[in-house]
Amino acid sequence: MADRLPFPLELPQKEAWKFEIAHLRELGSAFPAAHFFLEFAIPRMGRRADAVVVLGGLVLVLEYKVGAREFAPHAVEQVHGYALDLKSFHQTSHDRRIVPLLIATHAQAQPIGLGFAPDGVAAPACLSAEDVLPAMRQMLAADGQTPLDAKMWAAGGYRPTPTIVEAAQAMFRGHQVAEISRSEAGAENLSRTADAIGGIIQAAHANRRKSLCFVTGVPGAGKTLAGLNIACSRMGRGDGEDATFLSGNGPLVTVLREALKRDLRRRERAPEPGDPEARHIAGRSPDKFIQNVHHFRDEYAGNVDLPSEHVVVFDEAQRAWNRDETSRFMREKRGLTGFDQSEPEFLLSVMNRHADWCTVVCLIGEGQEINRGEAGISAWIAALATGELADWTVHASPQLLRADSHLSAEMRWMLERRSGGLDAALHLGVSVRSFRAETVSAFVAALLSEDSGRAKLLLPAFDRFPIVRTRSLAAARLWLREKRRAGERTGLLASSNAIRLKPEGLHVKAKVEVASWFLNEGADIRASNALEDAATEFDVQGLELDWAAVAWDLNLLRSDNSWVPRRFRGSAWEAVNDADKRAYIVNSYRVLLTRARQGMVIFIPCGDAEDKTRPPAAYDAIDRWLADCGVPALGRH
Repeated sequence: MADRLPFPLELPQKEAWKFEIAHLRELGSAFPAAHFFLEFAIPRMGRRADAVVVLGGLVLVLEYKVGAREFAPHAVEQVHGYALDLKSFHQTSHDRRIVPLLIATHAQAQPIGLGFAPDGVAAPACLSAEDVLPAMRQMLAADGQTPLDAKMWAAGGYRPTPTIVEAAQAMFRGHQVAEISRSEAGAENLSRTADAIGGIIQAAHANRRKSLCFVTGVPGAGKTLAGLNIACSRMGRGDGEDATFLSGNGPLVTVLREALKRDLRRRERAPEPGDPEARHIAGRSPDKFIQNVHHFRDEYAGNVDLPSEHVVVFDEAQRAWNRDETSRFMREKRGLTGFDQSEPEFLLSVMNRHADWCTVVCLIGEGQEINRGEAGISAWIAALATGELADWTVHASPQLLRADSHLSAEMRWMLERRSGGLDAALHLGVSVRSFRAETVSAFVAALLSEDSGRAKLLLPAFDRFPIVRTRSLAAARLWLREKRRAGERTGLLASSNAIRLKPEGLHVKAKVEVASWFLNEGADIRASNALEDAATEFDVQGLELDWAAVAWDLNLLRSDNSWVPRRFRGSAWEAVNDADKRAYIVNSYRVLLTRARQGMVIFIPCGDAEDKTRPPAAYDAIDRWLADCGVPALGRH
């Protein structure tokens, strides 16, 4: 074991192994048919379980705390997380009962009890060293499963799907996208997309050319993951390929930067001897890795400075500002009265300052535009028409040339004329956020259309990705608390103009602290798990929860068998006639309904007959539509 260790063996590790091996030998003598896997890797979490034991039909995850007398909550959550990861992401563990065992070697003897969740993962058993053998005998006696072939079990593929926060932390430590993301849905094109983008960058560097790359994808397909991989893998390489990840999504930038900084501080407070990831972190700056695109833009406005980066990745590129919005902001906020470019035009002109080569990667979401002044992908294509960018090579996903791509025929013609090649690897077509059900994004699209029959067909299987509806916010909160385990994240979500949720206790105008909401743990009332503050589409776009409650208000109303987008102004609802603003409202619900990774509950208020802004019949119509789409009422599935 010492020979296989990727860093020098330290005394505490040596002493822990000596105790563990002696203890495991005793267990092995008692169970000669069992198989023991030591230092078993849990890739998504970037950790190793001390031991995994295949015993009969059971998979036991053992985590030792040598010298401990108590069962620390973080240790309980750690071993529970290992078990849940095996259940979700290890192919040959999907249909097996998994039991996490936390062993505090100096604890007093503990009562032995075992209760399994519906998915077959037991609540963590907290045991002293002396408790383990009788506990295993009790478990084996009660196990009625077919015994496992341990070698076949170990050969099962491990296909993790990390959260975007976990992915950013892992990449910052030096891991590649192929190591941390093989989705259960089989979206191997995530690695293929990263490879394709890498090849475009290398060709631009080698041939001293400038290139623009368009990458498309359905919601949750891993566009941001691919972009982070490109930026992080090229940080500080010293070969002229320095890169950064740009996003106009302020909350996403805030959360990811804070997550990286907290991870760095944790490692500084409690460094692990011989940490193999330390060399990747040394000298890296979260602020350099991930930047707000508006700050990047402002840094180069009004000057001719040369950017240090040769590669920039622009997340959600369709949300870049159009000319009117950019000019207005520069005039009012920066005092630049003569500024007359869209954000895509200006950013491309900044990168064009390089005399030799550069690459701009545009990650494009579908149906994600949620705010005024967002230019859409057309602004990037139009920018290529300027003479200064005539020598740029364009690489694009074929999805952009489809008739339903939201590009005009003229824009599709311009893109096809300029394209150096269409590459199917530049489209991510399978959602990996909802690792239990790849059809969630398609179901949501049908739900927000006029085809309830199609929505019912696309509704994910309940045991894979439960979606339920309720008229009680208290019931929705209870459902989330019952579903949450170990380090999973829950939260309340609502549209930013869902003003009449206020009587229900949801104040969408009260700004959430996004870093605290997404990252804080325990009893912190600012955290999403407290289920007190509702985050809006602007807070959560690009981020995700394990379990979500989406509150539906009358800014998206069912009337005459169609959706009617509205806004609340003053003391009443009013119609929205502008096509773009209507789309923003629908898209806000699209964003909210695609944030969950494991399941969601949709809350529709009952309304109040005495309040003309909350008529019960209007809420009832929404509830009926969800029922028509196959969404069961909570408790009736």
